[in-house]
Amino acid sequence: MTSVTVERPSENRFELVAWARWIALASAASVLVLMWIGWWFTAKPVRVTVDGLSESISTHRVTVADLLLDLGIQAGPRDRVAPPSHSLVTRGMALTIDRAQPIRILADGRDLLVSSWGLTPRAVLADAEIALDTYDQVLVDGVAVAAGSALPAQPAELAQRMRAAPTFDRGFAWDAGAETARRTEPVQLRIYRAVPIVVHEGGLPYTIDTTAQTIGEALRQAEVVLYLGDRVHPSLGSRVSAGTHVYIERSIAVALRVDGRQIKTRTQAELVGEALSDLGVAVTGMDRVQPPLDAPLYDNVKIAITRVTEDVEIEEEIASYDTVFVADPNLPIDTQAMLDPGANGITRTRYRVRYENGTEVKRVREDTWVAQDPAERRIAYGQLIEPKTATLDGQFITYWRKVKMYATSYNPAAVGNNTTATGDVVTKGVVAVDPRIIPMRSQLFVPDYGQGTALDTGGGIVSRRIDLGYDDRNFVSLSKWVDVYLLWPPPASFQITWVLPNYPPLPE
Repeated sequence: MTSVTVERPSENRFELVAWARWIALASAASVLVLMWIGWWFTAKPVRVTVDGLSESISTHRVTVADLLLDLGIQAGPRDRVAPPSHSLVTRGMALTIDRAQPIRILADGRDLLVSSWGLTPRAVLADAEIALDTYDQVLVDGVAVAAGSALPAQPAELAQRMRAAPTFDRGFAWDAGAETARRTEPVQLRIYRAVPIVVHEGGLPYTIDTTAQTIGEALRQAEVVLYLGDRVHPSLGSRVSAGTHVYIERSIAVALRVDGRQIKTRTQAELVGEALSDLGVAVTGMDRVQPPLDAPLYDNVKIAITRVTEDVEIEEEIASYDTVFVADPNLPIDTQAMLDPGANGITRTRYRVRYENGTEVKRVREDTWVAQDPAERRIAYGQLIEPKTATLDGQFITYWRKVKMYATSYNPAAVGNNTTATGDVVTKGVVAVDPRIIPMRSQLFVPDYGQGTALDTGGGIVSRRIDLGYDDRNFVSLSKWVDVYLLWPPPASFQITWVLPNYPPLPE
């Protein structure tokens, strides 16, 4: 059997084409690699530092200016480039670019954006060729500062972001810093130009250079002290303009002492009286003013007003009247009737009294007279004695007088003596009395004690006091008010005390 071999020329042809393409691609890649290697070996490494942020780059640029153009950095006229822009780029070069701080200046109606290395407002303005006079006011970001003070430091957040570690997705390190800076407002300097105003007060006029908006603020900035009562024209709220003339009429300091008060104030008045009128202080009658009302005022004058008044006072001297008791035989005993109430004698003296600030300083007697002579008070007392009866403690008694008296009790042991003032023995029924009230040996009756006889006296038994006697075996201690009945018959009239004294004082 014969075998037949069949060739497939189309498949071999496809494989040859594929190999040819692969070889072509490999050749092209090799050429590219060789070209990149050649470029890398011919590139010059440069260390670029922008605003303190550094990166290493490779470049084929010939000059620094071309390199800056590749890096997208446009150096301003005040930016510092080292080495200079016209220098040739060399392998391993260190290129430093420091860009000036952007500052916005508002002055003289202009709005300028400048760059400057100045550390103070004065230096920045000098860079911008803007003159600054001595009294001009400088505001940094709206805050008034001295022209020689330091500008605000870069915010910590901005500095931190500008110095952040470089990343591959944000370009060069300084690009991030520039972007941050563009999002931050530049420092703003505003200049208020001082204008001269002329101040007139008292002597020679003087000039003030001020940036204030009103007269009052200008005077305050110039430390011109104004007092209550000073007059200023134009008014303190008036607007300031160059060449304005300000007139100050100074008031006079016044210290006033009046009505117990010390008042310190200022006035535009010229005389003492006018100053008092301005203050609303009235001077009347005999008031004394020092200095006088027509005296001219001077600074720090002390004015004293003494209030002077006079009054008429009448003093009375009282002479007590006498009391006279008159016997009335028709009036029952121990009763009284007013016959004449009597009157005190009155002697009056008239004085003229002067007061200064409420204090008496002088008293003059003008006259004295008797306004009323004393008159006796006459009281009638009864002398009519009639027998009276009563039943006490079961006993029927007849008495001529009843007297309320303060009673105590005693016995022989208490007094250490068994004999009374009349020589009788102390026992129940013996009573010690004041003989001026109850005559000795008078018979009397005391409820709850019984009948007794006035046979004793004592040093403490005075007026309405009575001491009731007891035996030692039946002694009863007493200390109370009692009714004492003087039994009939009455003694002779000369032994009777018709008006009884009020001692001890009778209980109400």
